[in-house]
Amino acid sequence: MVNAGARLDRLPISRFHYGLLGLIAGGMFLDAFEIYLQGGVLAALVASGWSTPAINANFLSATFGGMVIGAYLAGVFGDRYGRRAAYQVNLLIFGLASLAGAMAPSMNWLIGLRFLMGLGLGAEIVVGYVTISEFVPPGSRGRWGTGLAVITNSALFFSALIGRFVIPNFGWRWMFVIVGVGALIVWFLRRNMPESPRWLESKGRDAKAEAQLREIERQVAPNGNLPDAPVAPVVLKRDVSIFTLFTPRVVMRTITGSVVLIALNVMIYGFIQFLPTFMVKQGMSIVTSLNYTTLMSFGGPVGALIGFFLADRLGRRNLLIGFSLVAIAFGLAYPHADDPVTITLLGFGLVTSVYVLVAVGWALYVPELFPTEIRMRGNGFCNMAGRMMAIIMPQFIVPLFGAGGVGGVMALVIGLLVLMTILVALTGYEARRTSLEAVTPWAEEDEKLARIARAPARL
Repeated sequence: MVNAGARLDRLPISRFHYGLLGLIAGGMFLDAFEIYLQGGVLAALVASGWSTPAINANFLSATFGGMVIGAYLAGVFGDRYGRRAAYQVNLLIFGLASLAGAMAPSMNWLIGLRFLMGLGLGAEIVVGYVTISEFVPPGSRGRWGTGLAVITNSALFFSALIGRFVIPNFGWRWMFVIVGVGALIVWFLRRNMPESPRWLESKGRDAKAEAQLREIERQVAPNGNLPDAPVAPVVLKRDVSIFTLFTPRVVMRTITGSVVLIALNVMIYGFIQFLPTFMVKQGMSIVTSLNYTTLMSFGGPVGALIGFFLADRLGRRNLLIGFSLVAIAFGLAYPHADDPVTITLLGFGLVTSVYVLVAVGWALYVPELFPTEIRMRGNGFCNMAGRMMAIIMPQFIVPLFGAGGVGGVMALVIGLLVLMTILVALTGYEARRTSLEAVTPWAEEDEKLARIARAPARL
């Protein structure tokens, strides 16, 4: 009887969904806070003489090296052992590693511990967006996915704001303490988070899926008044692996998702996260650079809110194309700004448009490309590709900035935005207001088998 997808999709939004959102968002906010704190921390390390831009590049590469491995392992682990198990493991890893990083005796120790933090950081974002997409009905999946992105990406602003006061007054180590303690608190609160019935059913664990669904339905409607679920589509149980991502019906989804996340990673970690360091190297004080970047970083939650209001109205594909063009326009103008007001306004516009892309692309578009059986692996692979580019980028950003200033860095960012826009426009995947089961690569094949199964037998 399970029919997990249809039964979850017909549930009204309730306290259960808000509770689940809170559990997922708490971990993802801290994950993003942990990543974004590195901009202010690294600038402070340069200003104090504890590090240099070249050593900072090694710190960033170690971060993303861990995130590459973490993203891949989260995909495999989450599809094999479940979304909840993957979530708890990665949160514990980056929470404990953050506390250890606060006590690092040297930059080399901090870089090594940052690699361990990266293992958990890379996994958290893979699991979070997939999990929320599997519980929320299609009519509001866009709002909930981007709502999660609003909470997650607000960490850009809060990390900059808190860093503005904590780093100059108490030192950079306290930034890692804040994240480590917060992560362990959320880990404890999430110990009873439900497993995805969609995943349980895809693994043939029907009894467990049925029990989980009944419990969710009881929480949503204690009196039992729920609309009937649509008839479950015929879905073949397929043997899948990481190699399924490169089969003819799936490979273009894999390529598209990878390019989207490569472009987003380069925009965030090749440009936005380097802004405080760029400003310090251009002669600004650490306090002045943090003031400017704090104002610009408010574009993170603003951009995510724009995605929240528009994702279910205009669709994922249209927003990715439209705001890529907006980001390109701001990116072309930004290097020519020469006064603080213009720099701040253009920077805010650029950050805002980038975070519309992050909210829509990272939270919705990429997870929706893949079927339940390989959703974590597909999302994990695309995130791995993006993180691998983030590893390479710091080694290029420093010489690019040295040779061409901010304009040289922006030329790289704009080139990737153009590539992403072309690919998204040509492939045309769109899952707005559509059941996850209806947009799999095998949907037409499953529907054909369903029609055959429903046809009366001929004597």
